Amino acid sequence: MLPSILFALFFFGLLSLAVVPSRRDLLHIPVIRRNKARRGEEADTTHYSAVLSGLRHKYNYDSPGALRRAQTTDIRITNQGADFSYFAQVNVGTPAQSFNLILDTGSSDLWFATTVCASCPSGTPEFDPSKSTSLQTGTDPISLKYGSGSAAGIIARDTITMGPFTVDQQIFVAVTDITSGLIKGALAGIMGLAFQGIASTDALPFWQALVNDNLFPNPEFSFFITRFVDDASAKDEEPGGVLTLGGTNTTLYQGDIDFRSFTSPIKGGSFWLQTVTGVTVNGKSVSLPSGDLAVAAIDTGTTLIGGPTAAVNAVWAAVPGAVALGGNLAGSFAFPCKTDLAISLSFGGPSWPISLADMNLGTVGNGRCLGAIFDITQGTNVTPGEGNPAWIIGDTFLKNVYSVFRASPPAVGFAQLSNAAGGSSG
Repeated sequence: MLPSILFALFFFGLLSLAVVPSRRDLLHIPVIRRNKARRGEEADTTHYSAVLSGLRHKYNYDSPGALRRAQTTDIRITNQGADFSYFAQVNVGTPAQSFNLILDTGSSDLWFATTVCASCPSGTPEFDPSKSTSLQTGTDPISLKYGSGSAAGIIARDTITMGPFTVDQQIFVAVTDITSGLIKGALAGIMGLAFQGIASTDALPFWQALVNDNLFPNPEFSFFITRFVDDASAKDEEPGGVLTLGGTNTTLYQGDIDFRSFTSPIKGGSFWLQTVTGVTVNGKSVSLPSGDLAVAAIDTGTTLIGGPTAAVNAVWAAVPGAVALGGNLAGSFAFPCKTDLAISLSFGGPSWPISLADMNLGTVGNGRCLGAIFDITQGTNVTPGEGNPAWIIGDTFLKNVYSVFRASPPAVGFAQLSNAAGGSSG
């Protein structure tokens, strides 16, 4: 999953959302993240094998009603693990039931577990349909497919609230069946933050309803996400950063935001896309393919960085001692753990460095460590450009920048983190 979602399509007629205008303010929502092996520790290869499988599946690389103001803007912070996923609290139904949902810019559907889910892991927070007076259930089944499992349920509608923003009759999937390993702990599901065009339910995503009805000062949302992977004293639960709805939090970045616009290949919008124009390894540029093979999805719901074969091979060929791995880690590479590896990405503008703490996923034996850039096409027959981005840029990169997702005109922007957010000065 890591952590993110994927879909088998069952289309459902989209409701037209009538909106009651209200005062437009920025909303800063703390987000959450989950634990992984710290530098020098053994890599969890079983987990990362599932991550690769889930990410390939997510990108097809495998064989609402009235909006109104909430009464409070404070969001209780919770998190799980270290840098595996980032999530925030969402309220569902009337009266409200609260759940932690992964914030995923790489998908567009909203779903969470329900009390009729007999196969959900023990302890999973579950929505109780019998307790919501505003719930409207349907009979249309839907299945959400993942490389690491699947979730199935029915399409429903209810009141969804995040911070001060509420959408009545928001379409979501009430999940009744989940395979083992898809979610665990405090997580109940996922909130997709990409565009309507790739929603399995064909529903307008929560964030897009808010933008379309002009409730944001600016048609955008932004992320600062934290790093704890290199903190040996980190607890299982730590602050995960901030999601800002309706603009940016100027205390979390410095300098200008470098926006790069994009055009979606799918009617209704698809992923948050960028073009990878440069990769440097220890200061030296790597030769990259262009065209469809340079198109990237910016995905907060994915931990790693996936890329096309030629590009990934070129990156690791520039790292002395790096070797390709096989078996369930096919497409991944390991590099000497003592290497002071410095990798940067660019998208037509500045070059953005990635911390070694994020690039090193832990030891795999023989003095080598697992790298966070892998070949997403390995073992598949899918060609980038068939509606599939060639690159998936996940949290390995996004922890190193302040990221802004702008709906109109469609663009993604990056800025240097402020000192307060853990960035460097200058």
